[in-house]
Amino acid sequence: MRMRKLPWAEAYIAQAPVVHHEPQREQGKWKQLLNCTSLHVELGCGKGDYLITMSKRSEDGWIGVEKDINVAAIAARKYMRDEQASTQVRLIHGDAQQICDWFAEGEIDVLHLNFSDPWPKKKAHTKRLSHAAFIAAYRRVVHERGEIQMKTDNAQLFEFSILQFQEGGWYLHDISVDFRRTPHEEDAITEYEQRFLSLHQPIYRAVWRKYPYVNSDKKKR
Repeated sequence: MRMRKLPWAEAYIAQAPVVHHEPQREQGKWKQLLNCTSLHVELGCGKGDYLITMSKRSEDGWIGVEKDINVAAIAARKYMRDEQASTQVRLIHGDAQQICDWFAEGEIDVLHLNFSDPWPKKKAHTKRLSHAAFIAAYRRVVHERGEIQMKTDNAQLFEFSILQFQEGGWYLHDISVDFRRTPHEEDAITEYEQRFLSLHQPIYRAVWRKYPYVNSDKKKR
């Protein structure tokens, strides 16, 4: 469902300090800009609840990407009004198709796909953020020891994504067809996700990595 047009959105996005209007200029320099050693990027960050909450819990850098200007404006305003918000956060109002223009090779440590638009009609599947074309781009910008974390309430999208990542050569590191069955205090529950939980709908989650380095830390010792 498309959100109604907000008359103030465009003007707010234009002046909000948290929004980067020429993100390509920061390509390869995001960690320096955000003063961090680990960079998280959330594609389709919506109204910013997950981005803002998670960024408060660590010293990692966080970048939210949102295509819809109305939703992006709400996220920006929510961040600017939060007195406890982390300073290591930026927003990009743009299309995820440009991800390789914004980030250098291997610059992203964790890429988040939270409750992405399922684009249910088959002819629109190429717009899914877990479509093969996007996955190929992720391989370039995600660090060799980085990972992609996905959560969704949509079973069809989840099944589609599992196959797309497998065919794209990614390794399935973790998977759950009912992620909130047990508490996960390390992962914020947004108001949007809570709606599904209130209806007793399962949350599907998967984590992919470029290489199966489960025991890599032990090998270093």
